[in-house]
Amino acid sequence: MAASVRPLGDKILLKRTEAESVTKSGIVLPETAKEKPKRGKVLAVGDGKLLDNGQRAGFQVKKGDEVIFASYAGTEIKVDGEELLILSEEEVLAVVN
Repeated sequence: MAASVRPLGDKILLKRTEAESVTKSGIVLPETAKEKPKRGKVLAVGDGKLLDNGQRAGFQVKKGDEVIFASYAGTEIKVDGEELLILSEEEVLAVVN
């Protein structure tokens, strides 16, 4: 898995959820027509943003959370053949309960 990648500062490592392959009306989508999902599962978080007073700010998300993030957020990376995303906590819009 992504054990060899540790995010720094206020960065979050996540794996996107799988794209829908069938529309609500039952139409099967080819791989090229699928839109990349804006949801993912948090795999790891950094140490937190460094504040002016030298302290680190805590995260609002934690490992295992499913989150929704901005459309063009983060940087895509590939680790052991797995596509992952590194983004700032600011790019996370919500946690799915």
